[in-house]
Amino acid sequence: MSVQEQYQEIQEELKAASEKGGWTTQPDVIAVTKYVTIDRAKEAYQAGVRHFGENRVEGFLEKKEALPDDVTMHFIGPLQSRKVKEVINEVTYYHALDRLKIAKEIDKRVDHTVKCFVQVNVSGESSKHGLEIEEVKEFIEALADYEHIEVIGLMTMAPYTDDEAYIKQLFEQLRKQRDEIQSLNLSHAPCTELSMGMSNDYQIAAEAGASYVRIGTKLVGKEE
Repeated sequence: MSVQEQYQEIQEELKAASEKGGWTTQPDVIAVTKYVTIDRAKEAYQAGVRHFGENRVEGFLEKKEALPDDVTMHFIGPLQSRKVKEVINEVTYYHALDRLKIAKEIDKRVDHTVKCFVQVNVSGESSKHGLEIEEVKEFIEALADYEHIEVIGLMTMAPYTDDEAYIKQLFEQLRKQRDEIQSLNLSHAPCTELSMGMSNDYQIAAEAGASYVRIGTKLVGKEE
């Protein structure tokens, strides 16, 4: 299937899943293009995709330079302190904030407000980045010290498993945590959004109330 056909199919699946969950809107699709060429990313743009995600500084800058100006660029992986200055002024959304050290470096280097998702390790897997769910509130409150950081939501990555009920449970836990933070009415942390769901579980994420799903292989494939 072409990227256009894949994108149309994904949009239809997201609409159905969102309606099943009782949501009036469906999540935006972030095309994760780290494994594909610039031409393939441009094909996604031609298909109608306007959100693009990269988790490596070099790939992020390369794709941003090549894609039209009306795309929104998401940095979706952890950043090393020494790399922040190379990329942060090109970033609109950062999906992996989980350390005050990085928040401090972002605040020091950036010339605009970065819309950040705080990464939460809801499953507790040792292989995954992110805060434990009980650490989230204190961490977000501490981010008030950094004027260029706006916490717009929470992000998580579910385990790669066929247990859909378990994945849904994790996504719903994140949503409940998001709701708790949102209810605090923090000026620096409106926390209205949820970044969750990837190629293998985006329909479950949409049903659970995702705002953004990050789709790579299912949308743009993977270069050999």
